[in-house]
Amino acid sequence: MQQSNQAQGGAARTPIDSALPASPIDYLHAVHLCKRELCALLERIADGGAASSEDIEAATAFLSDEFPTHLEDEEQDLFPLLRLRCERDDDIDRLLDKLMDDHRHAHFDATGVIRILKSAASDLGADDITDLRRFAGHARRHLILEKAVLMPFARLRLTEADLETFRASMRRRRGLETNTD
Repeated sequence: MQQSNQAQGGAARTPIDSALPASPIDYLHAVHLCKRELCALLERIADGGAASSEDIEAATAFLSDEFPTHLEDEEQDLFPLLRLRCERDDDIDRLLDKLMDDHRHAHFDATGVIRILKSAASDLGADDITDLRRFAGHARRHLILEKAVLMPFARLRLTEADLETFRASMRRRRGLETNTD
């Protein structure tokens, strides 16, 4: 898997080190890159391609650990901040409602994907292949909305104080010290 500057191995490693998240928006971007790499892995497995045990282990760890925390980052901090800061003409509520609905499905579906990944060394059934492709397809569409619409609004509308509050929440959620001195 391709490495990003914040994540070594994409979905293969949780994109956290002791200094992160320094920039909440950049951190979300790094997690989104990991999700893209996860989608590619799921599609490769669904197409009958091989995946290393390290990729499988890292993908299941990502889905079990970072993915639920990432959803919380967006739902508990980013979305409420955007609802507060965006202007009426931004029409952000409809987008955020759609993304929240996507999150509910993704959170539920991730359990099945983890189960499939843990048995990926054996033959996958037709339902497993369909589930992997469906999860990857939904995740890709979700990422397109986030990259094309959500993240530009976050960069445009959130204040420095918003970003610092968001950063502190992200660090607390991950059990990291909030004091950066």
